[in-house]
Amino acid sequence: MKKIYVGLIGGGFMGRVHAENLRRLGNVEIVAVASSSEEKAREFGTSIGVDRTTGDYRTLLADSSIDAVHVLTPNALHYPMCRAALEAGKHVLCEKPFTLSVAEAQGLVDFAAARSVANCIQHNLRYYPVVQQIRRMIEHGDLGEIWIVQGTYSQDWLLFDTDWNWRVEAKANGPLRAMGDIGSHWMDLIQHLTGLPITALCAELATFHKTRMKPKKSIETFAGKVLRPEDREAVAVDTEDFGAVLLRLGERARGAFTVSQMSAGRKNMFTVDIYGSEAGVAWNQERPDELWIGRRNEPNRVLLKDPSLMYPEAASYADLPGGHSEGYDDTHKQVFKRFYARVADPSAAVEYPTFEDGLRGMRLLEKAAESAGKRAWVEV
Repeated sequence: MKKIYVGLIGGGFMGRVHAENLRRLGNVEIVAVASSSEEKAREFGTSIGVDRTTGDYRTLLADSSIDAVHVLTPNALHYPMCRAALEAGKHVLCEKPFTLSVAEAQGLVDFAAARSVANCIQHNLRYYPVVQQIRRMIEHGDLGEIWIVQGTYSQDWLLFDTDWNWRVEAKANGPLRAMGDIGSHWMDLIQHLTGLPITALCAELATFHKTRMKPKKSIETFAGKVLRPEDREAVAVDTEDFGAVLLRLGERARGAFTVSQMSAGRKNMFTVDIYGSEAGVAWNQERPDELWIGRRNEPNRVLLKDPSLMYPEAASYADLPGGHSEGYDDTHKQVFKRFYARVADPSAAVEYPTFEDGLRGMRLLEKAAESAGKRAWVEV
């Protein structure tokens, strides 16, 4: 099996997640890492056992032996880093949300197409096995016509005004925080599952902490609880803590969802409910192996992840037998497995989210911001 050599750009929380799951593939080797400084790059490289490190990502991109790169940095850096990687002829996998604007996203889609390289947006939440079972049930008509979708993505890691992350500031994150960071996941998944595009939406956004206490030094995502009062300074907040969206999918389906980074006790609760003319399904990321299935005139039931009981197309996303949980880490592995199959063989099927999906997500985020500003419905 041909070995594929990979460089990681970004060494925070997602850097570790990507490193751990790339190594599960067998034919992919991480050979270099880049971070925001030489010191941080060395620390990250040491933590994952990679010797070649740099504080300048351009040094990594200049290495002709590197086949692909993962861009795992704050959102404001996605466009220039992805563009530079494409110019260097690398295959590119980028975290979401894709860019800061539709114009940037469209530019990368066009440039990647001209370069004929594999490109991917890391919408990993598509890849839980029972989530794929939902998709196949809908494709097989088990739910009938889709009428109603509902859900939330609720977290509590920014509940207090002393909680901080680079995403709080629009200059690094873009204008939408909760909607951009986790709302992008919800909108991507509901379209992936139902096969229906979001055609119109009405959004409201809210910022509860108008100021937050910013650390005087850089901290990793989810690591802010360990700081002391003297380690912080007060700054104004220009991104939202909460969002609520009414939406239309296709011609007939209707729905609503919320996103929050201030819901006390909810660590990473992503729920989706989909109701059709024949049946309904519900899934919660905090209980990832369970799929609720409901019908009007039959007892409801819960399917526990078991590939032998799932549609074959969904079973291929489960690498372990029933009774053996597959969770968050495994979703990343499933994306990587399919992306690197395409890197190794350009004729392989594209079974992963591409830059086109990232562009679609940016269009929806811009429409959400427009709707909130107008306090009105907008067409997509």
